[in-house]
Amino acid sequence: MATAAGRLLPLLLLLHALLVVAAAAVSGVTYDHRSLIISGRRRLLISTSIHYPRSVPAMWPKLVAEAKDGGADCIETYVFWNGHETAPGKFARVVKDAGLFLILRIGPFVAGEWNFGSDSFPYIFTVILFLWCTCQPFLEDFRGLPVWLHYIPGTVFRTNNEPFKSHMKSFTTKIVDMMKKERFFASQGGHIILAQIENEYEGTEQAYGAGGKAYAAWAASMALAQNTGVPWIMCQQSDAPDHVINTCNSFYCDQFTPNSPTKPKIWTENWPGWFQNFGEANPHRPPEDVAFSVARFFGKGGTVQNYYVYHGGTNFGRTTGGPFITTSYDYDAPIDEYGLRRLPKWAHLRELHKSIKLCEHSLLYGNSTSFSLGPQQEADVYTDHSGGCVAFLSNIDSEKDKVVTFRKRKYDLPAWSVSILPDCKSVVYNTAKVRSQTSIVDMAPETLQSSKPEQWSIFTEKIGIWDKNDFIRNGFVDHINTTKDSTDYLWHTTSFKVDTSYPASGKHPILNIDSKGHGVHAFLNDMLVGSAFGNGSKSSFSVQMPINLKTGKNEIALLSMTVGLQNAGARYEWVGAGLTTVNISGMENGTIDLSSNNWAYKIGLEGERYSLFKPDQGNNQRWRQQSEPPKDQPLTWYKVNVDVPQGDDPIGLDMQSMGKGLAWLNGNAIGRYWLRTSSSDDRCTPNCNYRGQFSPNNCRTGCGKPTQRWYHVPRSWFHPSENTLVVFEEQGGDPTKITFSRRVATSVCSFVSENYPSIADMETWDKNMSDDGVASEAQLSCPKGKIISSVNFASFGDPSGTCRSYQQGSCHHPDSLSVVKKACLNNNGCTISLADRGFGKDLCPGVIKTLAIEVDCS
Repeated sequence: MATAAGRLLPLLLLLHALLVVAAAAVSGVTYDHRSLIISGRRRLLISTSIHYPRSVPAMWPKLVAEAKDGGADCIETYVFWNGHETAPGKFARVVKDAGLFLILRIGPFVAGEWNFGSDSFPYIFTVILFLWCTCQPFLEDFRGLPVWLHYIPGTVFRTNNEPFKSHMKSFTTKIVDMMKKERFFASQGGHIILAQIENEYEGTEQAYGAGGKAYAAWAASMALAQNTGVPWIMCQQSDAPDHVINTCNSFYCDQFTPNSPTKPKIWTENWPGWFQNFGEANPHRPPEDVAFSVARFFGKGGTVQNYYVYHGGTNFGRTTGGPFITTSYDYDAPIDEYGLRRLPKWAHLRELHKSIKLCEHSLLYGNSTSFSLGPQQEADVYTDHSGGCVAFLSNIDSEKDKVVTFRKRKYDLPAWSVSILPDCKSVVYNTAKVRSQTSIVDMAPETLQSSKPEQWSIFTEKIGIWDKNDFIRNGFVDHINTTKDSTDYLWHTTSFKVDTSYPASGKHPILNIDSKGHGVHAFLNDMLVGSAFGNGSKSSFSVQMPINLKTGKNEIALLSMTVGLQNAGARYEWVGAGLTTVNISGMENGTIDLSSNNWAYKIGLEGERYSLFKPDQGNNQRWRQQSEPPKDQPLTWYKVNVDVPQGDDPIGLDMQSMGKGLAWLNGNAIGRYWLRTSSSDDRCTPNCNYRGQFSPNNCRTGCGKPTQRWYHVPRSWFHPSENTLVVFEEQGGDPTKITFSRRVATSVCSFVSENYPSIADMETWDKNMSDDGVASEAQLSCPKGKIISSVNFASFGDPSGTCRSYQQGSCHHPDSLSVVKKACLNNNGCTISLADRGFGKDLCPGVIKTLAIEVDCS
């Protein structure tokens, strides 16, 4: 070991020195109409958002490596100031040591589906990391403002308000000074190449009128006065002043034009998917459409493109906003919530990035021309003084494939696609022709094993006021103003008397509740009588619950709750929550109005007060040990000791047997869980058509199922033994059926046609080579450590369908299965040429052949 370390140390020192030299080589950043200019050279940049608070430090190196391997030049991230006081400096130092460049996006507002736009501190800043050569990046994105800022007298968020501007300026200056002290800005020889002030403000500016316009101008002026020596950007801000670059956020930015001919075209947020709301089906964006949008952007003069997000991660704890946004922030991103490549999306975009990089010099230094190739077909051509020529051929018809003629050669353009020609002759990539394999990822269940004989510990919350009430008030208070987001929960209790038991004649009285949101559990005489919630479209709700009353005094306890706070929109800090009216109808003497009663209030839960989720509370006397836990019991805390699942696959907590609540492992907050199902009529599509303008409603899955069943538990949170899982269940469930699941790729598929671009290794491509006569290939690869154990389907001919549902067509080569088995079985991966001699004689002349394969990995 010592000898190996001795040999390795000089190599590590050399690598560190090379990275420092790479970072130090930045002599400054400017820009012209075409691009950013870094160290005197125009650069075309692929950027990827990775939010480091939405993962854990143990995941960062792999996430960054996957982004780099996927072709990223940059990592973009928001840094949520709340809860990360020291993170900006520490993280920036990590980035510098890795030889990376940063783009510092300083809020204060970021949104990002984060709680209140942000939680505990006034502002956030975002960092885009620029990967230099072999360097790798990682950072995060948060948006928002802290709840406490709302309660500073006279403060109004994001307008020409002096208290707000004072806090914003103080924060911005603090962050800038922190970076200057470390000499992190490119003007100091460091790695920060851009900075952003505000975020997506234009719509809010209009709502505030003159105050909004004055604030936007002030924010830009304040930022420029920081003298960072690097350019500043404002996204979605068409009135950004001179010397500040306005940028685009959208599903498509090819038609975006900066507000000055002296500014480059930058796309700060390309959304490769969309976020999820509890109770709704899950949206997906096809890889063909993501690739189409990127190719169109660069073909139309784009220079920096960032995927928001490339890895979405997890909203651990109570960090998710919305309200009603799920704990998962998977976003259908190229790297999934658990850190695995989403295939084919990740690989299809990697090939796109390689293709674009082949065109970089001509794109940045050439003269451009655009002309029509048909009714909805066009060419964007760039020629430079060295003789270089690149072309982007587009078919924006969303229905019809076309054959076009360009420079006396014919090109097949599928509907809604772009072909890239780095020499104006050879097609190396088409956005609609996915050559990359598809991986099917499943959740493999594991037994929830106990490390100790006494398996379960239980604590049941008292219904209503535990300990002493916090205050008594006539009528209702705003939930958020009362809890100040210290907890999701707020108890309301009152009592009333009736003369006769109900139902007296078979007719139930009705408990009517109106609420601004987000949810309520209603208890009558210590029994749960019902629950109700708003949704992602409308937080407020009204509910009617049939009840039984007893003669004499009746006690009502209402547990109001939030599910993440508002995180966007003008005056969003004033959006409240909580009960507004409560009454009982159907009484013989008329309706009993309880809204004006004296209500006793209690903030939070007793289990929260005593931090029962923390490891040092394992012996708290409130815990009651028993061999079998109660089932279907509301307001119950469960604690169990569990073993770490074997292997190194990512882990999810399967909560399908539970209702709604919170979960922790070893004191780490997994987050809110909620098995809320989506409507079976929520417009799900078995097969998603990538053609045409994308909307999150276009392609959805999971109708009639829980929006989120599994909850990511990072492996680094586990101890070798004696791990403590704590669950607080609000409504009732069966904790004995909670399991861990390993996230594993079980099957891979390939679907490749003869007319797909066939230049396999674009890294070695040059303009003098030709792809004429080179056959397309099907490539399959199992995860590391696994082999192809079976071939479930193989057809060379005209098969159809999608992975796990392929079908033979009228043209099928009978030796398809044997050819694939011979090449693939018992190997980690395999490559099969569509010109493989095993396929023999062409059985279907005139038919463009496709090879479809499905295999299992084990």
